[in-house]
Amino acid sequence: MELFLEVLEESLHDTVKMLPFLFAAYLFIEYVERRHGERIERVLAHGGRWGAVPGAVLGCVPQCGFSAVASNFYASRVITLGTLMAVYLATSDEAIPLLLSMPAYWDKLVLLLGIKVIYAVVFGFVLDFALRPLLPKSLRGGYTGHADEVDCHETHEEGGHQHPLWRAALRHTVEIFLFIFVFSLAFGLLVEGVGEEVISDALGRMGFFQPVFAAAVALIPNCAASVLLTQMYLEGALRFSSLVAGLCTGAGVGLAVLWRANPSWKQNLFVTGLTWAAGALLGVGMQIVIALFV
Repeated sequence: MELFLEVLEESLHDTVKMLPFLFAAYLFIEYVERRHGERIERVLAHGGRWGAVPGAVLGCVPQCGFSAVASNFYASRVITLGTLMAVYLATSDEAIPLLLSMPAYWDKLVLLLGIKVIYAVVFGFVLDFALRPLLPKSLRGGYTGHADEVDCHETHEEGGHQHPLWRAALRHTVEIFLFIFVFSLAFGLLVEGVGEEVISDALGRMGFFQPVFAAAVALIPNCAASVLLTQMYLEGALRFSSLVAGLCTGAGVGLAVLWRANPSWKQNLFVTGLTWAAGALLGVGMQIVIALFV
């Protein structure tokens, strides 16, 4: 019981710290949807499948707020699957502040961000151009290329009027706060119950398949996952390729918001699996290149 209360307190503390950022993110979402919804529809109607470039760049912003924004936009059919994946793959959550605090790792941070941005753009373009005709709409989801199918501001109209901007943002913030808190508590209990050292030792024995597992760990929608992976790398328990794989998969709260906001469980399951596969593929590919040429 004492352990549970301790984890409960830590989870609540960590999640509460995210509230101002989440509220600011949802204010931004509400503002964009209400003030610029039609303009976004026109812009995306003429070039929505090129959104992987700005998506990858914006995904590099520390914290995970933009992945939450992207998830909401995807659920509202404002952005494409490729743009959503570009944001997810470029997001590094708390890893950037951690690496920035250590000047000795600045070169690794630059390399990390460079790899992630390039990979995110390429992966997004492959999805939106090469694979788009092959993916059924029921899985692809997101923006379809027709402005009349996008209505990101309609859901806020109830009874012929809109709620105040702050109230709508606050409602979304509270909903996501509760959702994230549950995941944070579950992850905290796992770490405390199993032990961080046990997890580190297990990763060290995985060898070639370490990036695959690191990518799976990072799927947990909590900043603790990115912190744990980064600390393991700094302590030498995790290879750089595995760190890249995990941080590509770790979209912060993006996946949690997606499962909460998007009504299609098929699309959510597909995006979750695709995110894990994309991160694992990059990590394993890096290990193969290092083994052959380094």
